Amino acid sequence: MIKAVVFDVGETLIDETRIWSRWADRLGVPRLTLLGVLGGMAALDRSYADAFALVRPGLDLEEESRRWAAEDPLGLRENFDADDLYPDVRPALAALRGLGLGVVVAGNQPVQAKAALEAMALPVDAIYTSAQWGVEKPDPAFYAHVAQVAGVAARHILYVGDRLDNDVLAAARSGLRTALLRRGPWGFLHAQRPQARSADLIVDDLFEVVEGVATL
Repeated sequence: MIKAVVFDVGETLIDETRIWSRWADRLGVPRLTLLGVLGGMAALDRSYADAFALVRPGLDLEEESRRWAAEDPLGLRENFDADDLYPDVRPALAALRGLGLGVVVAGNQPVQAKAALEAMALPVDAIYTSAQWGVEKPDPAFYAHVAQVAGVAARHILYVGDRLDNDVLAAARSGLRTALLRRGPWGFLHAQRPQARSADLIVDDLFEVVEGVATL
């Protein structure tokens, strides 16, 4: 029986299109180019940082982020707000809470993401980030934190994310149940892989998570 559902952030709750588009504008490359290269990195199991290295060789990503923040301290830049939520997020999370389940957000996110998510007043019990915990997925310690904050045994937690490596496979190794969301480049690509069958659920939206928890 599932007693708590925990959600990843990027391309699970947050549509990252505007974030990557702003980065393309910042770097002076066509938006489709950067988005396409990001998709290529997803297909090759490479990081998004490799996409930046391809379109702008020699770029110091951290330094560029600091420079951008100094130039535009009040702008969104590489951050997100409520306008970036996928439309099914609020109603699906509210429906899960209506079933009496614990609902938690916990993903690989920088320091500022926690405040951004909290400002959205989502229908959740708690919000956590990797920066807050000092550990990132797929490290098992991340999922130990997930089980601790959910307050139930790992086998009673469903972790929902868009990636096999960081979400489904890593969570399962820590004893959690898993749902692979076909959303974003990683989600669609990873759902085609044989390992995707190890997920307890493969879903196209968060409403299917609401329907699927009763079957687990």
